[in-house]
Amino acid sequence: MTMWKEFVKGLWDENPILVLVLGMCPTLAVSSSMKNGLGMGLATTFVLLGSNVVISLIRKAVPKKVRIPIYIVVIATFVTLVEMLMKAYAPPELNDALGIFVPLIVVNCIVLGRAEAFASKNGILKSAMDGLGMGVGFSLTLAALGGVREFVGKGTLFELQVVENWPDFLLMNSAPGAFIVLGLFLAGMNKIQARKAQREGRVYTPPEELNCSHCSLCSLGSDD
Repeated sequence: MTMWKEFVKGLWDENPILVLVLGMCPTLAVSSSMKNGLGMGLATTFVLLGSNVVISLIRKAVPKKVRIPIYIVVIATFVTLVEMLMKAYAPPELNDALGIFVPLIVVNCIVLGRAEAFASKNGILKSAMDGLGMGVGFSLTLAALGGVREFVGKGTLFELQVVENWPDFLLMNSAPGAFIVLGLFLAGMNKIQARKAQREGRVYTPPEELNCSHCSLCSLGSDD
Protein backbone atom coordinates (compact mmCIF):
# COMPACT_ATOMS: atom_id res chain seq x y z
CA MET A 1 0.00 0.00 0.00
CA THR A 2 2.86 2.39 0.81
CA MET A 3 4.46 1.76 -2.59
CA TRP A 4 1.14 2.42 -4.29
CA LYS A 5 0.84 5.73 -2.41
CA GLU A 6 4.32 6.74 -3.56
CA PHE A 7 3.21 6.10 -7.13
CA VAL A 8 -0.22 7.75 -7.18
CA LYS A 9 0.83 10.95 -5.38
CA GLY A 10 2.53 12.10 -8.59
CA LEU A 11 -0.68 11.55 -10.56
CA TRP A 12 -2.77 13.97 -8.52
CA ASP A 13 -1.86 15.20 -5.01
CA GLU A 14 1.71 16.13 -5.98
CA ASN A 15 1.33 16.40 -9.74
CA PRO A 16 4.51 18.13 -10.99
CA ILE A 17 2.65 20.58 -13.25
CA LEU A 18 -0.78 21.09 -11.71
CA VAL A 19 0.22 21.16 -8.03
CA LEU A 20 3.97 21.71 -7.70
CA VAL A 21 4.04 23.96 -10.80
CA LEU A 22 7.43 22.65 -11.93
CA GLY A 23 8.89 22.13 -15.39
CA MET A 24 7.01 25.05 -16.91
CA CYS A 25 9.51 25.61 -19.73
CA PRO A 26 9.05 22.22 -21.47
CA THR A 27 5.37 22.21 -20.50
CA LEU A 28 4.68 25.39 -22.45
CA ALA A 29 7.12 24.69 -25.27
CA VAL A 30 6.31 21.12 -26.32
CA SER A 31 2.60 20.80 -25.53
CA SER A 32 1.50 21.98 -28.98
CA SER A 33 0.28 18.47 -29.80
CA MET A 34 -0.63 15.30 -27.92
CA LYS A 35 2.21 13.34 -29.55
CA ASN A 36 4.84 15.90 -28.59
CA GLY A 37 3.55 16.15 -25.02
CA LEU A 38 3.51 12.40 -24.55
CA GLY A 39 6.96 12.00 -26.11
CA MET A 40 8.48 14.59 -23.79
CA GLY A 41 6.69 13.08 -20.80
CA LEU A 42 7.96 9.56 -21.50
CA ALA A 43 11.53 10.80 -21.99
CA THR A 44 11.35 12.60 -18.64
CA THR A 45 9.82 9.52 -16.97
CA PHE A 46 12.75 7.38 -18.13
CA VAL A 47 15.22 9.88 -16.65
CA LEU A 48 13.23 10.24 -13.41
CA LEU A 49 12.99 6.50 -12.87
CA GLY A 50 16.63 5.75 -13.70
CA SER A 51 18.17 8.65 -11.78
CA ASN A 52 15.99 8.04 -8.71
CA VAL A 53 17.07 4.40 -8.55
CA VAL A 54 20.79 5.13 -9.00
CA ILE A 55 20.81 8.04 -6.55
CA SER A 56 19.01 5.93 -3.98
CA LEU A 57 21.66 3.23 -4.46
CA ILE A 58 24.62 5.58 -3.96
CA ARG A 59 23.08 8.00 -1.46
CA LYS A 60 25.07 6.75 1.54
CA ALA A 61 28.37 6.85 -0.32
CA VAL A 62 27.99 10.41 -1.67
CA PRO A 63 29.57 13.19 0.43
CA LYS A 64 27.01 15.87 1.25
CA LYS A 65 29.19 18.71 -0.03
CA VAL A 66 29.33 17.33 -3.57
CA ARG A 67 25.96 15.60 -3.78
CA ILE A 68 24.36 18.05 -6.26
CA PRO A 69 27.17 17.79 -8.87
CA ILE A 70 27.07 14.00 -8.56
CA TYR A 71 23.28 13.96 -8.93
CA ILE A 72 23.57 16.10 -12.06
CA VAL A 73 26.14 13.69 -13.54
CA VAL A 74 23.78 10.75 -12.89
CA ILE A 75 20.85 12.64 -14.43
CA ALA A 76 22.95 13.71 -17.42
CA THR A 77 23.89 10.07 -18.05
CA PHE A 78 20.26 9.03 -18.31
CA VAL A 79 19.42 12.06 -20.45
CA THR A 80 22.21 11.04 -22.85
CA LEU A 81 20.80 7.51 -22.97
CA VAL A 82 17.26 8.66 -23.70
CA GLU A 83 18.52 11.12 -26.32
CA MET A 84 20.44 8.35 -28.11
CA LEU A 85 17.44 6.00 -27.93
CA MET A 86 15.13 8.65 -29.35
CA LYS A 87 17.49 9.44 -32.20
CA ALA A 88 17.69 5.73 -33.00
CA TYR A 89 14.04 4.71 -32.67
CA ALA A 90 11.73 7.75 -32.39
CA PRO A 91 10.17 9.32 -35.52
CA PRO A 92 12.40 12.11 -36.91
CA GLU A 93 9.55 14.64 -36.69
CA LEU A 94 9.23 13.98 -32.95
CA ASN A 95 12.96 14.54 -32.45
CA ASP A 96 12.74 17.77 -34.43
CA ALA A 97 9.73 18.97 -32.41
CA LEU A 98 11.28 18.27 -29.01
CA GLY A 99 14.67 19.60 -30.10
CA ILE A 100 16.77 21.13 -27.34
CA PHE A 101 14.21 20.30 -24.65
CA VAL A 102 15.36 16.68 -24.38
CA PRO A 103 18.97 17.60 -23.43
CA LEU A 104 17.54 20.26 -21.10
CA ILE A 105 15.95 17.50 -18.97
CA VAL A 106 19.32 17.61 -17.17
CA VAL A 107 18.31 20.90 -15.55
CA ASN A 108 14.61 20.14 -15.25
CA CYS A 109 13.68 21.05 -11.68
CA ILE A 110 11.34 18.06 -11.40
CA VAL A 111 14.18 15.57 -11.91
CA LEU A 112 16.74 17.25 -9.67
CA GLY A 113 14.05 18.05 -7.10
CA ARG A 114 13.01 14.40 -6.74
CA ALA A 115 16.65 13.34 -6.51
CA GLU A 116 17.38 15.79 -3.69
CA ALA A 117 14.03 15.68 -1.86
CA PHE A 118 13.20 11.97 -2.13
CA ALA A 119 15.71 9.57 -3.71
CA SER A 120 18.59 10.77 -1.52
CA LYS A 121 16.56 9.93 1.59
CA ASN A 122 14.68 6.72 0.70
CA GLY A 123 15.24 3.15 -0.46
CA ILE A 124 15.42 1.89 -4.01
CA LEU A 125 11.86 0.62 -4.40
CA LYS A 126 10.26 3.73 -2.90
CA SER A 127 12.47 5.96 -5.02
CA ALA A 128 11.57 3.99 -8.16
CA MET A 129 7.84 4.32 -7.45
CA ASP A 130 8.24 8.02 -6.70
CA GLY A 131 10.09 8.63 -9.97
CA LEU A 132 7.65 6.54 -11.97
CA GLY A 133 4.61 8.25 -10.44
CA MET A 134 5.99 11.74 -10.99
CA GLY A 135 6.92 10.84 -14.55
CA VAL A 136 3.53 9.36 -15.38
CA GLY A 137 1.78 12.37 -13.83
CA PHE A 138 3.97 14.69 -15.88
CA SER A 139 3.35 12.65 -19.06
CA LEU A 140 -0.44 12.53 -18.64
CA THR A 141 -0.67 16.25 -17.95
CA LEU A 142 1.54 17.14 -20.93
CA ALA A 143 -0.51 14.82 -23.16
CA ALA A 144 -3.77 16.38 -21.91
CA LEU A 145 -2.47 19.91 -22.50
CA GLY A 146 -1.23 18.93 -25.94
CA GLY A 147 -4.51 17.17 -26.73
CA VAL A 148 -6.59 20.24 -25.87
CA ARG A 149 -4.36 22.58 -27.88
CA GLU A 150 -4.21 20.22 -30.85
CA PHE A 151 -7.94 19.52 -30.92
CA VAL A 152 -9.04 23.13 -30.49
CA GLY A 153 -6.39 24.35 -32.93
CA LYS A 154 -6.78 21.81 -35.72
CA GLY A 155 -9.52 19.31 -34.82
CA THR A 156 -6.95 16.49 -34.62
CA LEU A 157 -5.58 14.12 -31.97
CA PHE A 158 -2.24 12.38 -32.48
CA GLU A 159 -2.28 14.13 -35.88
CA LEU A 160 -5.41 12.17 -36.94
CA GLN A 161 -8.36 14.26 -38.09
CA VAL A 162 -11.16 13.83 -35.54
CA VAL A 163 -13.52 16.52 -36.86
CA GLU A 164 -13.73 17.19 -40.57
CA ASN A 165 -13.55 20.75 -41.92
CA TRP A 166 -12.37 22.10 -38.56
CA PRO A 167 -11.25 25.74 -38.94
CA ASP A 168 -7.64 26.34 -37.91
CA PHE A 169 -7.38 28.23 -34.61
CA LEU A 170 -3.80 29.48 -34.84
CA LEU A 171 -3.75 30.87 -31.29
CA MET A 172 -3.55 27.32 -29.90
CA ASN A 173 -0.31 26.66 -31.78
CA SER A 174 1.41 29.76 -30.38
CA ALA A 175 2.91 30.67 -27.01
CA PRO A 176 -0.17 32.66 -25.84
CA GLY A 177 -2.33 29.59 -26.49
CA ALA A 178 -0.04 27.51 -24.28
CA PHE A 179 -0.35 30.02 -21.44
CA ILE A 180 -4.14 30.20 -21.78
CA VAL A 181 -4.69 26.42 -21.73
CA LEU A 182 -2.23 25.89 -18.87
CA GLY A 183 -3.91 28.68 -16.90
CA LEU A 184 -7.29 27.00 -17.35
CA PHE A 185 -5.85 23.67 -16.20
CA LEU A 186 -4.30 25.27 -13.09
CA ALA A 187 -7.52 27.14 -12.29
CA GLY A 188 -9.52 23.92 -12.62
CA MET A 189 -7.12 22.03 -10.35
CA ASN A 190 -7.28 24.82 -7.79
CA LYS A 191 -11.09 24.73 -7.83
CA ILE A 192 -11.23 20.94 -7.44
CA GLN A 193 -8.81 21.02 -4.48
CA ALA A 194 -10.80 23.85 -2.83
CA ARG A 195 -14.07 21.91 -3.13
CA LYS A 196 -12.44 18.76 -1.78
CA ALA A 197 -11.13 20.66 1.24
CA GLN A 198 -14.57 22.19 1.83
CA ARG A 199 -16.22 18.75 1.83
CA GLU A 200 -13.65 17.53 4.35
CA GLY A 201 -14.25 20.53 6.61
CA ARG A 202 -10.80 22.08 6.27
CA VAL A 203 -9.39 25.25 4.78
CA TYR A 204 -7.61 24.85 1.47
CA THR A 205 -4.37 26.81 1.11
CA PRO A 206 -3.27 26.91 -2.52
CA PRO A 207 0.42 26.73 -3.44
CA GLU A 208 1.94 30.20 -3.67
CA GLU A 209 2.16 29.89 -7.45
CA LEU A 210 -1.62 29.43 -7.71
CA ASN A 211 -2.77 31.83 -5.00
CA CYS A 212 -3.65 35.34 -6.14
CA SER A 213 -3.10 36.75 -2.64
CA HIS A 214 0.65 36.27 -3.04
CA CYS A 215 0.73 38.54 -6.11
CA SER A 216 1.02 42.33 -5.85
CA LEU A 217 0.51 43.02 -9.55
CA CYS A 218 -3.06 44.27 -9.15
CA SER A 219 -2.00 46.85 -6.56
CA LEU A 220 0.60 48.46 -8.81
CA GLY A 221 -1.96 50.68 -10.48
CA SER A 222 -3.82 51.66 -7.29
CA ASP A 223 -3.42 54.88 -5.35
CA ASP A 224 -2.56 53.10 -2.09
